[in-house]
Amino acid sequence: MNISQAFSIPAAALDAQRERLNIISSNLANVDSTETPEGGPYRRRDVVFAAAPLNQSFENTLNQELNGVQQVKISNIVHDPRPFRKVFEPAHPGADEEGYVLYPNVNAMEEMVNMISALRSYEANVTVLNSIKSMAQKALEISR
Repeated sequence: MNISQAFSIPAAALDAQRERLNIISSNLANVDSTETPEGGPYRRRDVVFAAAPLNQSFENTLNQELNGVQQVKISNIVHDPRPFRKVFEPAHPGADEEGYVLYPNVNAMEEMVNMISALRSYEANVTVLNSIKSMAQKALEISR
């Protein structure tokens, strides 16, 4: 594995966690959005990760020097199928004929837990990048 490949693995993970944090912040920002441009309340979104082969070319695949090392990528962003929260608020402009308002299926506590998890993953990958950088610098010092 060369140094650029070593850097690309945690860099891909940082990109994936950044996108996950963007989706989480969007969910939190719309926790009370009862009307969207598409109609109806905001529907919670979530990120689906997948493993992507690090070797993209046929030549690298034939050489197979990495023996199955993969990096993370975002395969899809999905809408949460859970039902909306139904709250009795007859004075709300979005209330139906029975006085109920549909609120997004976003649970702020769950989003905060997901945010902490994404931040910890992000921090872990920054640590990996710093370790790779440190090892590369030590290798350069040894070669002097």
